[in-house]
Amino acid sequence: MKTIVVVGATGLQGRAVTAQLLADGWQVRAITRNPDAPAARALAQAGAELARAEMDDVASLIGAAEGAYGLFSVQPTVGSPGTPAGFSAQDEVRWGRNVADAAHAAGVRHLVYASLAGAGRHNTEKLPQNTINKWRIEQHITRLGLPATFLRPVSFMENYTGAYHLHDGTVATAFSADVPQQIMAVDDVGAFAALAFSRPDEWIGRAVDLAGDELTPRQIAADISASIDRPLPYIQIPIEAIAQAGAEFAYAYTWLNDRGYRADVAFTRALHPGLMDLRTWLQRTGAAQIAGFLAAQDTAEQDR
Repeated sequence: MKTIVVVGATGLQGRAVTAQLLADGWQVRAITRNPDAPAARALAQAGAELARAEMDDVASLIGAAEGAYGLFSVQPTVGSPGTPAGFSAQDEVRWGRNVADAAHAAGVRHLVYASLAGAGRHNTEKLPQNTINKWRIEQHITRLGLPATFLRPVSFMENYTGAYHLHDGTVATAFSADVPQQIMAVDDVGAFAALAFSRPDEWIGRAVDLAGDELTPRQIAADISASIDRPLPYIQIPIEAIAQAGAEFAYAYTWLNDRGYRADVAFTRALHPGLMDLRTWLQRTGAAQIAGFLAAQDTAEQDR
């Protein structure tokens, strides 16, 4: 019944990690800026203890981490769904370092940090900025000497459940239509975090790239279409359109179309045999989420 602190508990990964830890019998202390927010109240109803703290306030983080055995750390990724307005790469790195500093000060015995696949290749190639941000946080954790595990997931299947990749009755991204892309269900991050905390002798000091499936965008769109019984053709957004939002965003897509994450799906599944591929995820939760989003869009369109 040891306590694990989950930083970013109301976010996509934080919710998945909290749910898995609670299911496995851990005590979970969920960090939130606003304990009265609906997402925070849902965590409390599920059995988590709420603690108010902010990633820009190291003292609040230390207070929240006192007495805990472990801590799960995740920060928003610039450009990803749900990232706060105005959030920058500098903010992400500062927040990640603050959490690590707080874990060190509080004497946390196992930090699990949610990084990004490819971060370990910083010495061999030019990486996208979001991957570099994660690597910088990893390096700070290492310098502190914290007993830590770096989980490096690829892009999430959940990106295909809303406006991030669904547009006007299509699946639309800047990925080349026939270049395989690696994806993973966020619930499996929760499974890996729980696995790491439960087996510290195996997982402390480890950094692992994680992927659940590898499919072309055209295949992803076909599987989604079949799961919801509605055609959603794949449309490739020109990289020039992405560049209008920023050169870094355009480079990230170019990198994914060229070098990509290159995680080992078979190795990931050997570590966690229950790992979901896309079709399994669609059957369990994904199709219902996508259908709900599209139904809401259809209703909004009719009301215009």
